[in-house]
Order: sequence, then C-alpha cells, then structure tokens
Amino acid sequence: MSNKSKLGLWHTTTMQEAQSARQQGQQGQQGQQGQQQSYQTVAVAGQKRPPPGGLLPAEPQQNAASSTKRTALFRPSVILSKEPPRLTASSIECADNSAGGASASAGQPSEYTQRRAFPSTPTATVDPWLSLSHPIYGLPEQLVANFSAMGIKTIYPWQKHCLLGPGLLAGEKNLVYSAPTGGGKSLVADVLMLRRVLLDRGCKALLVLPYVALVQEKVRWLRNVVNGISREDPSQTQPNAQRLWAKRADKDTIRVVGFFGGSKIRATWADFDIAVCTIEKANSLVNTAIDDCSVSQLKSVVLDECHMIDDGYRGYLLELMATKLLCVGQELQIVAMSATLTNIGLLKDWLQSHSYETHYRPVPIEEHLVYEGKIYPAGTTVSLIKAATQLDPRGAPTQPRVQHLREIGPSPHREFKDSVLNAVVALANETARAGYGVLIFSSSRAGCETDALLISRVMPSSKEIDPAVREKRSDLLGDLRSLTTGLDPKLKQTVPAGAGLTTEERELIAGAYDAGVLKVCVATCSLAAGINLPARRVILHNARMGRDLVGPAMLRQMRGRAGRKGKDEVGETYLCCRQNDLEAVVDLMQADLPQISSCLISDRRRIRRALLEVIAIRLATSREALDDYISKTMLAYSAEPSSIRENLEASLADLQEIGFITVDDYSNFEVTKLGKAIVASSLDPEDGIFIHSELKKALQAFVLDGEMHVLYNFTPVQDLGGTAINWRVFWNEMQQLDESGMRVMDLLGLKPYVVNKMLHGGTMKDKTAGEKDAGRRYHRFYLALQLRDLCNEVPIHRVAQKYGMPRGAVQSLAQTCEGFAAGMIKFCEHMGWGAMGAAMNHFSDRLKAGAGANLLALAKITFVKSRTARIFWDNGFKSVAAVANADPSELLPVLMQAQPSKARLEIKDEQKYKDKLLAKAKVIADSANKIWQMEMRLQIDE
Repeated sequence: MSNKSKLGLWHTTTMQEAQSARQQGQQGQQGQQGQQQSYQTVAVAGQKRPPPGGLLPAEPQQNAASSTKRTALFRPSVILSKEPPRLTASSIECADNSAGGASASAGQPSEYTQRRAFPSTPTATVDPWLSLSHPIYGLPEQLVANFSAMGIKTIYPWQKHCLLGPGLLAGEKNLVYSAPTGGGKSLVADVLMLRRVLLDRGCKALLVLPYVALVQEKVRWLRNVVNGISREDPSQTQPNAQRLWAKRADKDTIRVVGFFGGSKIRATWADFDIAVCTIEKANSLVNTAIDDCSVSQLKSVVLDECHMIDDGYRGYLLELMATKLLCVGQELQIVAMSATLTNIGLLKDWLQSHSYETHYRPVPIEEHLVYEGKIYPAGTTVSLIKAATQLDPRGAPTQPRVQHLREIGPSPHREFKDSVLNAVVALANETARAGYGVLIFSSSRAGCETDALLISRVMPSSKEIDPAVREKRSDLLGDLRSLTTGLDPKLKQTVPAGAGLTTEERELIAGAYDAGVLKVCVATCSLAAGINLPARRVILHNARMGRDLVGPAMLRQMRGRAGRKGKDEVGETYLCCRQNDLEAVVDLMQADLPQISSCLISDRRRIRRALLEVIAIRLATSREALDDYISKTMLAYSAEPSSIRENLEASLADLQEIGFITVDDYSNFEVTKLGKAIVASSLDPEDGIFIHSELKKALQAFVLDGEMHVLYNFTPVQDLGGTAINWRVFWNEMQQLDESGMRVMDLLGLKPYVVNKMLHGGTMKDKTAGEKDAGRRYHRFYLALQLRDLCNEVPIHRVAQKYGMPRGAVQSLAQTCEGFAAGMIKFCEHMGWGAMGAAMNHFSDRLKAGAGANLLALAKITFVKSRTARIFWDNGFKSVAAVANADPSELLPVLMQAQPSKARLEIKDEQKYKDKLLAKAKVIADSANKIWQMEMRLQIDE
C-alpha cells in the first residue's frame, strides 16, 4: 500500500491537476485515479477551506530513486483516514560537511554506524580461569552448558578476580561489590548463589530485587539456567527398591519461585529452592522463617540494587532484613551489589564482608549533549560542563571553543518545531534505519505516547520493511489483541512501524524489542531500573521525571542501558537539553552520586517497625538482645550513639503506649495480639493503628448485603497520592450507589456534601491527624469503586477510561490490592476475627479472578479470567468438568467471542490468529482436565 493510500482522498484544484498531469505523465495520472476510487471519504458540510498557510507537508521521500515529490495541496473538506499522514525526520549532518560527513539521509552511513576496533577481552584460551568449566568454580557440566546456551561462554577478568576473593566460593565470607550497568555484575551473584544451592540439597536461597518486573524477568532467567539440572543424591538411590508413593516430579529439580505483591503464590518455604522476591516479600519471608525456626535452611541471600537501602519509603526494609540475618548467627552468605555505590566501605564494615569495585564495561559508551539542534561530545562530565557553559545563552555571544560533532537540520513539519522533539525523532529514526535498537526515556506516560506516535510516522513504510519482520509485527499485534486488556489504540499505530510503548503489555513489547522485531522503545524513566532492556542508542528526552529533574543515580541507570553485549561495538547516549534547563543539567552532570546511609532514625516510624518486628518474631525480647540487634544495624555504623540511644528509648515507650508490646515481670518485652497481627500483615505500626480502627468499626456493623465494605478494606493505606481523585467521577458513581453502598459511606463517615464541595473546587483539610484520616477514607473509597468494577467483570481498559487512568495503573492497583488483601486476611486471622477473614478471602478470590462468585471455579483454569469466564458460562461451559470434556475445536468459537474488539485482518492473518487461539484452547482443555482430576480425587478421598 502506498503512502498516499494511507492519507485518504485529497481534493485538488484544476491547476494542480494539470500540473500533476504534466509532471507524472498520463500513465501515472491513471494510476492515481485508480487509487482514488478505492478510498472512502466522509464529507463535512459547511467546512471552510483553510488559508494557504495551512498547506499539507510534502510527502517524505523514503526512496529518492523511485518516488516523486507531491505537490502541496490545500487541506480538503473531508475527514482523514485513521492513519495520520507520513512525516520526514530531519537529516543529521557532520559539522565539517565534508565528503565523509554527508547526511545520513543522502545514503551515506553516519559516523556512529562504522565498525570500530576495540581491545578484545581475554578469552578462556588465554586465561583458563575465565571459563566457568574450570574446576575451581565447582559448577556441574549441565549448568555450564546452560550458561553457554544463553550466550555466557566465558567470564570477564574482573568477574574472575571477584569470585576468587577470600572465602567467597566456599560461602564463608559475605561480599559487597559495585560494577557499572551492563558490566556483568549479576553473573557473579548467580554463580555464588547457584553453587551454594547445588552443594547442599537442603539449602534455600533468597534473591531480592526492587521491582516486580525485575522479579518476573529474573525468574524466567534462572529457570532457564537451572533447566535439566538434577539434585538427586546417588547414595540415596536404590534401583530395585519399590516405592509405595510415586516420587514428586520436581523433587530433584531446582525450584525457582517468584514472590511479589499480587502474585498467586503463597509465601511458604517448603515449595522452593530459590525465592526471587520484592523487598517487602523478602522481609516477610525472613520474618516467617525466623519465627518458625526454618531459617536454618537459608544459606544464600542476594541483595540487588542495594543502593536503595537509604530509601525511606521501602528500601530501609533491606537494612531490617539483613540485620536480622546477621543476628541469627548461622552459616549464611550475603551478597550485595549495585551499579551506583560510592561509599562501599560502609556496607563492607556493616556486613563484615569482602568488597570489590570495577568500572569495566564490555561495550564502551560515547556520551553526547544535544542542544539547539547541535550534538556536542560529552565523554566526561567535565567536557559536558565545558560545552554547556560555553553555550549558555545568557553569556556574551562568543564563538564556542568546543566544536559540535554533528548538526540536526530544522524540520518543515509543525509537529517538529520544538528543537528537542525534533532531535529525539531524528536520532531515533537514524538509529532504526541503520538496523539498531534505540531506547528513549520520556518524562511522563503522555510524553511516551506522543513520542512513540510521532516516531512511528517517520519510520520506514510497510514496503520498506523486511517481509519477515512485517509478519512478526503482525503476530505481535495478534498476541496483544489476545490479552484480556485488548489492543491499545496507541500500540496499534506504533507497533507496525517498529515503535512500542511500555504499559501492561510490557512483557510482549520488551520481548519483541529484544528480538529486533521492534527497533524503538519509548519508556518512562522508571524503566531504567525496572527491566534489563539495553539498546545501541539511548536518548533522554530532557532530564526530567515529571516536573522534577532525575537524580544522578537514575541518570546513570538510564545512560547505562546503552550498549548491547554481543550485538553492538559501542553504545551511545544523547541527553537532549532545553535552554531553560541548561544550568540544571550542568549541575546534574556535575553532581556526584549520593552516599548511602541508614534512614532508620530520620523518621521514627521506621525504628519503631524495626523494634516491633524483632520482638514479634522473638529474635530479641530482652533489653540486652535489643541493644545487640541495634549494634548490628547499618545505623550503628553511620550515626551518633547518643542519637541512637535516644530514638531507641522513645520508640520502645511509644510501642508500649500504643499497645503493641508489653513488659513482663522479668523486664522482657512481649508482643500483643495487635502487634503480632501488624507484623504478620507487613504493615507499618502507624498504618496498623488506622487499619485496626477501621476494622473494629466494621465488626460493629459489617455491611454484607453488598461488596463495597469488603472492597474498601482491600484498598492500601499507604502511597495513596499516586492516584488523584477525580471528584466528578466520584460524584457520578456516588449517585448510582444502591442503599447498601450509601450505608457503607455513612458508616465510614463520608459525606455527600463534602464530595459536592470538592467537585466545585474545594480543598481537603489535612492539618490534624483526624483530617488526614478522613482524607484517607475518601481516597480509599474512590479506589474501592474501581475494584468494584473490576470484580464485576468490567474490562481494565473500560475502568481506565472511566476513571481517566492509564490501563497499566489500573492493573497495578488491582495487583497491589490483591497483596494488601492477603495482608488483611492475615490480620483478621491473628486478631481472631474468623468470620470477617472468611468474607474477605471470598472477595479476594473474586478480585484475582475479576469475576462474579459463580465464575470462580472457571477462573481457576489457565487463560480463563474475567470476561472470558463469563463468555464460557454464557455458552454453556458452566463448570470445570464441562470445559475438561470439551474438544479444543469446540472451545475455539468461544475464544473468538471472548477476544476484545479486534480490527479486520487479512485472510492469512485471520487463519494464523485462529491457529493461535486453537493452541490456547488446547492449553485451556489440559488445564481444566488437571483441575477436574484433582477435584475427583478429593471427592474419592472424602
């Protein structure tokens, strides 16, 4: 399909028709008329023709040898077709304009695309110790083969020196090390952890990561690494022995399980060998293991991104967890690593560990500053500051002494009048057309969508794309349509052009990008630390995250994504800077990475939580034991003893006054039932007070003739500022509440007149503790309205549209509430409120399934959730047995109905789409069979 076909029909004047006929010839004119007859137009009555200033931009010349330039046309009185018109990216030329610096658009390769010779890293043939098969590492052949199959055939010299540190391979010494992003730091921890797990059959390992996306990615990685490795003990094997019970299929395998908020895996120690956890889940697992004395099985703990330890919101839990493990006094190896550690000595002293630092990167990075359409070298911070200072627009107009390398030409399109946006699009287009991947960091979700849509309009057309790549992108769109959330309209436009957005479809998009199917990935800054997604070129669309500048550590994380080992010879970063941000960028680039420190006493609620946890799990109940615990915290190595003592005394007094702990006749501390419930549900003490108050009121009048009261208690109490209340939506939903819902509002103290006041510009007071709690209740009820829709099978994209939120944010809310709901159920169990816990457990299942109560059984089947379960029910498949006994071909029409509104596909794509759904139907039938067999066995046992 030509580019013109994507524009629809344009009306032209008689003069323009004559000119076009003379330029293109009679044959070309007939071809154009034939094309015009095949496009539909929609007339708009009474629409005026725009002035000459509103001319359409010229059609881009993707192939100068075969395409002809269109004449400029007036904007017609028709509505355009769905696809926006094509645009042309600005050319990028070398500063000297010599033959070697011809523009990229003229067909000459730009400077960065040339292969360069770099000193090669020594190989195992030069140094045998660089091979993981070397006997000194003690790794089984299958593990070495798995590493090799995943591209890790040798290790770097720095990794060898780090692994051979004193007592590390034997697990006798802890390790703290720092290596740049992309330098291979994770492999060192993986080798140490896997070695410990393989040497001891009863060993457990814990790998702690800060984000859910990283946990999911690491679980997949480790499962591939340990695939086919058996832990069977030959001495215990008797070939002729008869077994009364069949051996469990995964008994001798290494079981890797991920734990994170909203996951359906119950946090138990019996069913895993390696647990990959978020920070909160890891702390909860350690508490449970110490409390039930199973912590002796834990032999290896890996703390990734350990620079987050001074994050007061959640990172401080790393310090609490590691300190508890240090107090246990058993053979346990702690490995802590980060790419942004500056004062590694503090961690070394605290963990009593060996330390190692390296600045090695296998792929060199070239850094640039883009300012006013010119690209300047910024290989070091000093050169960047020098260049930026000389370009300061407030200074005297002197000729800068730092010569720019290349220059980005101006754009004729009004969409690219902004010089920063024009630079981002031009740099992305150049990279993608050269066959490399580019990662763009934008400051907001809206900025991601804008950048991706504009870049997709300058990318190669469907004719220029390799047919195999075009087919893979079509398959990707089919996979995205098959998701329960449907195909996002923005992705529908950007994926065919090779540009993607990271929303809840992150896994599919990231996989396609990593495989080269997509060339451009546009993401928010949080992706820099949220997933391993390197690129040949990294472009920063200004240095902001929202309205605020990113910090030095985040900036290093983003720039560190440049360079793909095994795919690129060099990595590149481009920081596109605005005129009013010049000074701020200079300061940011000049700033050193902040030094980490303990934040336990910067807010007393953290030290209170630390003390309550160790008392609740009986790790320290006497004053001497508490002093010993505090002496093993990182706080003891970074704060004044007098300040620590003062905060300790005050916090113990606070916990007694609140009623979380008591003191017995022997001056030992004991946790109360309330304190134990708060620790078991992983709440902060202050949040626990609020939750206890809310649930006590619910016990007196729990509204069970509706769902709003239960769902209200599932909404988190912390970090509510991330979702702003749309008071217009709140008012509309409140008007539609039934009598049960209004009763819940009345019991919670929520007043309709307050909602009306906020709707008309009022402000919510938050000066006193009571006012803050009242604001929290309005916020939680607003979130509960969203949960109600999700539980009643409203698709995520409809909920997102209704409440004006990104679909990914709605899905994150649902996952967060699932994890919080599990905590509330535990809270009720420890408080002895069994009936309330049972009611919450039922609604927790509904929240996970996104379906009504009658669909919960069907929702246990793989791929059958929410709307899909409802369509199965409506088509007569009302039980697991019915699905299990159906032929997959019978399920295919049902799955076709269950797919969200998908666009019309070509015949061959339609068949391919049906084949994929048939494969999914087979998985559904197999899953239903397994569930049905388990249910039948239970009935026979009963």
